[in-house]
Amino acid sequence: MSQQRRTFLKSIGLAGLGITLDVNLGLARPKAVATAASLETTVVTLSGKVQAGGQGIAGVAVSDGIGVTLTDARGQYELDSSGATEFVFLSVPRGYEFAHEQGVTRFYRRKEPVKGRFRADFELRKLRQDDTQHNFIVWADPQMISKADAAEFKATAVPDTQKLIASYGPNTLFHGIGCGDLVWDRFELFEDYKQGVASTGIPFFQVIGNHDMDLTARTDEHSSDTFKQLFGPTYYSFNRGEIHYVVLDDVFFIGPPKKYIGYLTERQLAWLEQDLAHVKAGTTVVVSLHIPPYTRQHLRNKEKEEPMGGVVANRHELYRLLKPYRAHIMSGHTHFNEVLQTADNVTEHVHGTVCGAWWTGPICTDGTPGGYGVYEVHGSELKWYYKAIGQERSHQFRVYPKGSLPDRPEALVVNVWNWDPTWQVAWFEDGVRKGAMRQYTGLDPLSVQLHAGPALPTKHKWVEPTLTEHLFVANVSAQARQIRVEVTDRFGQVYTDTLSA
Repeated sequence: MSQQRRTFLKSIGLAGLGITLDVNLGLARPKAVATAASLETTVVTLSGKVQAGGQGIAGVAVSDGIGVTLTDARGQYELDSSGATEFVFLSVPRGYEFAHEQGVTRFYRRKEPVKGRFRADFELRKLRQDDTQHNFIVWADPQMISKADAAEFKATAVPDTQKLIASYGPNTLFHGIGCGDLVWDRFELFEDYKQGVASTGIPFFQVIGNHDMDLTARTDEHSSDTFKQLFGPTYYSFNRGEIHYVVLDDVFFIGPPKKYIGYLTERQLAWLEQDLAHVKAGTTVVVSLHIPPYTRQHLRNKEKEEPMGGVVANRHELYRLLKPYRAHIMSGHTHFNEVLQTADNVTEHVHGTVCGAWWTGPICTDGTPGGYGVYEVHGSELKWYYKAIGQERSHQFRVYPKGSLPDRPEALVVNVWNWDPTWQVAWFEDGVRKGAMRQYTGLDPLSVQLHAGPALPTKHKWVEPTLTEHLFVANVSAQARQIRVEVTDRFGQVYTDTLSA
């Protein structure tokens, strides 16, 4: 800086503040500091190659979380990237393995630019089989708060999942989705979660939940710092067979510890719009996020407003982007199970949890067993069922005898946790079909027994039963000696159970 210019700055009191003056614009500028604003305007050039066995792969979507570009005929890409983004990642194309470390998928590189450039090459490996048919599981809310919870997780959910995967045979393609609340604010337990994932033997993609966030963060932008260090981006996509998979972060941290809303940021929606622009209309798209876009809980509870932390406030923008596709939305968070058709093209799966009612016993607050979703993919079609931990696949409902509901003392009660309106629930008295059971909104009798009242459950006394719409009732005759319940799911699979009257 010239002596004349220094003297001028000193005369107006700016020299000691480290401020220089642009003589062309006549504006004072502070020395460069890596603020959020400056990072937003910093441009880094990302480039690299996506290849398998030395051969470039064309048409692979690569992104920094803002822009999306496709690799060229030689598998090469280049993308101008904002300095505010942390990763470069690819949407793994169909026909290729999911790279992983001990089951945790690695489809990204953390940006480390040098002189405004960063190169990230991705080496993929072709699958040995066609992936048009494949399966996936959804673990919602393992939510461990202690080493005791972690031990139970590894002693129950993990071996049950291993057994389930093995039942399909050694050549079946599987991947998993950890649908958020992987732990319960205790970040040292992420290691136990990762050990459980590794033990399943399949690659897992992770979703961030409200209990996976840094509670001391100043803003939402930094609430996912720990999660990103362990698992990478909080939103991304990948492909398997004919299905396009998307993972989103819909937990928006609003400042005070444990305060959040269900919300999708503009950055995510803008990214998703670009991501889906490369997906053919009519494709089946599976979206996984933690907070359900919608549930009917507020209607069951006769509340005028939806809970801000229980659904996604701007979900209609998500529905709008998904309108050209056949969509399935996977979520957790609620600790109850619900399957909804929220639009002609959208089926929402709100999953019962791996931890049940926070590791207090065998069921969730609506009576759904602790468990996880299992999805079988055939081309563009999905079939699904709920797998109760420790039970056979056929365990799809629970029957309660007369007297189980205080307001319906003469009624037989059935809880069909993965029910949707396409299912049929019928009952037989002494071998004679009596007809369809009537849908009923109420409290699951076992949940009342285990969770109701200020002293139950002893581990977490704040847990309470929640109203559910997947109960069914029928008044059986006093003369009936045996009752049989027959439940038929939307795919024609029939499940039965009998009860002595």
